[in-house]
Amino acid sequence: MRARVTVMPKPGVLDPQGKAIGHALANLGFAGVGEVRAGKVIELELAETDPAKAKAVAEEMARRLLANTVIESYRVEIG
Repeated sequence: MRARVTVMPKPGVLDPQGKAIGHALANLGFAGVGEVRAGKVIELELAETDPAKAKAVAEEMARRLLANTVIESYRVEIG
């Protein structure tokens, strides 16, 4: 079973990578781009076959390692 964990900076947390991307887009002539936030996507292949259990395992992985829950939020999708 595949799990996708999307990790993003929480609102209000400084995002220097997002700022740099926003400035680069403006310098390339892309007008009208507002705030840019940069995160990461982690795709996991899990041996678990029960979707609910797979989601629970992936959420625990996100809480314990994949996301810094003080400054980042995460979302887990199973598919």
